[in-house]
Amino acid sequence: MDLLHGEVTEQIIGAAFEVHKHLGYGFLEKVYQRAMIVELGLRKLSVSSEPDSEVFFKGVRVGHYAADLIVEERVLVEIKVASELNNADMAQVINELHALRREVGLLVNFGRKGVEFRRAVHTQAPVAPSNDRK
Repeated sequence: MDLLHGEVTEQIIGAAFEVHKHLGYGFLEKVYQRAMIVELGLRKLSVSSEPDSEVFFKGVRVGHYAADLIVEERVLVEIKVASELNNADMAQVINELHALRREVGLLVNFGRKGVEFRRAVHTQAPVAPSNDRK
């Protein structure tokens, strides 16, 4: 079974395991984020770090949001350092996918027990803002 953007998510997951192999557990999220940028670059993947996106509510811009990483302009990556992932973490990824108009996201946790990841797919494209009131 082919997964949507499976070739990219496979590379991201491999990069996360490589980063954890070298850094282990205990750093801040920002350290893992920067290490992922390096490792993904070594794998010849394009990476945007914390791309800013506007968030709209009923056609009105209500804020900005920046995801941790966007890989190959297709896959959103949210990085965590927690004892375990929870439903709120996945809700965050789904909201990011919606706000950034992406279909596939990976939640990657550099936890005490090793790398943990969850894949999210959000296929309903958000409605484009109808009114760009500020």
